[in-house]
Amino acid sequence: MLMLFAGLTAANADGDTIAVSVDQAKLVKLPNRVATLVVGNPLIADVTLQSGGMIVVTGKGYGATNVIAMDRAGDILVDRTILVSGPADKIVTIYRGVDRESYSCMPGCERRATLGDSEKYFKSVLDQAGTMSKEVAGGGGTTGKAN
Repeated sequence: MLMLFAGLTAANADGDTIAVSVDQAKLVKLPNRVATLVVGNPLIADVTLQSGGMIVVTGKGYGATNVIAMDRAGDILVDRTILVSGPADKIVTIYRGVDRESYSCMPGCERRATLGDSEKYFKSVLDQAGTMSKEVAGGGGTTGKAN
């Protein structure tokens, strides 16, 4: 058992693991000649290639997956583990029977959609966020101008 933990520590020290929080993004530099990315489980992490070999890793769900970077010939350049952990902010969780609601409390508590929340609560929070995004983008009917 001790050898397993020693191996994990060595892997982390070598930079083989990309650690990111759920709902957060991290920039990681890879070789310039990366042409293709393969993500083991896109429900855990999303990875997009930017110019110059930079990738954006976004935590989507809790757990571990991997990303494989290949060149145009199909040769593997990098195979790294991605570990996605819980949110970094202070979370308050409220249980109402079997239903769960999450609140981000930094500094005041506001509703947030977190994996594992009850379906009704989760959808309600996402619907509100979507409505707000549309309003900010100018999709709303009123602009708030006085006549």
